[in-house]
Amino acid sequence: MSNLEKQPHEVVIGDDDRPSIDTGRTTILAPREVPLGGPRAMTVHRTLPSRERSMIGAWCFVDHYGPTDVRTGTGMVVPPHPHTGLQTVSWLFDGEIEHRDSVGSHAFVRPGELNLMTAGRGISHSEVSTENTTILRGVQLWLALPDAAREVEPFFESHTAVAATLGNATITVFLGSVAGVSATAKTFTRILAAQIDVPSRTRIELAVDPRDEHGILVDRASVTVNGTPVARTELAFVETGASTLTIESGDDDARLILIGGEPFGEQIVMWWNFVGRTHEEIVAYRTAWQAEAIGSGEVDARAPRFISTHGDPGTRDGHGYTGSPLPAPELPTVRLLPRRR
Repeated sequence: MSNLEKQPHEVVIGDDDRPSIDTGRTTILAPREVPLGGPRAMTVHRTLPSRERSMIGAWCFVDHYGPTDVRTGTGMVVPPHPHTGLQTVSWLFDGEIEHRDSVGSHAFVRPGELNLMTAGRGISHSEVSTENTTILRGVQLWLALPDAAREVEPFFESHTAVAATLGNATITVFLGSVAGVSATAKTFTRILAAQIDVPSRTRIELAVDPRDEHGILVDRASVTVNGTPVARTELAFVETGASTLTIESGDDDARLILIGGEPFGEQIVMWWNFVGRTHEEIVAYRTAWQAEAIGSGEVDARAPRFISTHGDPGTRDGHGYTGSPLPAPELPTVRLLPRRR
């Protein structure tokens, strides 16, 4: 999924965004609504990054959408767009999305299946809800790559998630390890991601690594996390120091997304769909995308970032992308400044 905001936030994330002491404290991050497209756009709820928090482990972006009846709107139509320095995680509760990218991948995102795209030095892709879809509901998550991995060659993988039970709850793990089971997808830092389905009036205690930060996003109903109420679309952030997450549902069955990981010890700059380390890198990424995909500027034929041997990232190569590539927004007129807590 692309960040389609015309004036995307300038975010520099560093060590001052991490808790200075281990407390296990739980705080609530409220979402902001972001339209994904034009006048009849699908609305997504974005909880990360926020004013209160920029990252949870290596997780730097959390979008939550649906349930959306795509028969009455445009559904998800995200034309080809670029990414650098991150991994995109697509996870659905309902519906189906078609994915195509510039390294030749063609896949369908379906409930219970992880689609993981590692952008590395640069990739472009498109995402479109299929004609078979009536209700679309899911999350799009981004993971920042550590410095040692952020220039890897891009690749794509798809995996069926692994399920475990904890009391009456079901935990479906799609990245990392939790509840005694492990997913197989390639990651570059210690992270985890899982869907948790909790029946009504149920309390579970989930053991987690106290060295890690955790977030619990509520997709359906409402819950309490370590005694703190969390409403639908909100994200509960739990600082390092917690060895157990106590989750309790109310009168309705609840569905949650759990993310977590070791605190990310590197400073990153995130703007539009790019993750880098400096303002100058972001400028270079934008320049390369505009030249390669939009035709504005000279392409570095020796080392293009977003066009592979599989062809152009837009409609001109006949690979089935929907629409022309998205042009990048205008860069800010000032240098990126650190985002303070």
